[in-house]
Amino acid sequence: MKETQMLKGVLDGCVLQIISQKEIYGYELVQELRSQGFENMVGGTVYPLLQKLEKNSLILSQNKPSPEGPDRKYFYLTDQGKAYLEDFWSQWADLVQKVQRLKGE
Repeated sequence: MKETQMLKGVLDGCVLQIISQKEIYGYELVQELRSQGFENMVGGTVYPLLQKLEKNSLILSQNKPSPEGPDRKYFYLTDQGKAYLEDFWSQWADLVQKVQRLKGE
């Protein structure tokens, strides 16, 4: 099974977790995901996800001046996004426990 198939269900939570730690712009988010082991992460995956999260009111964006060129769009969590993230980690812990039990760990 390809990693991308498994990642689809968890990428929202991973992105929200990073955004919960600091306001971040898109390219910086891609770089952070890569540094956390998602080496094949590309903007073509992240930017549509950011749009979806913003449309669902989980994040908001704000343009801020960049020291290098045009303004950057920074993202931060809404209260709804914080609640979603908390629920995500709860469901994740439950899923991991079930899979480990199934595997016999």
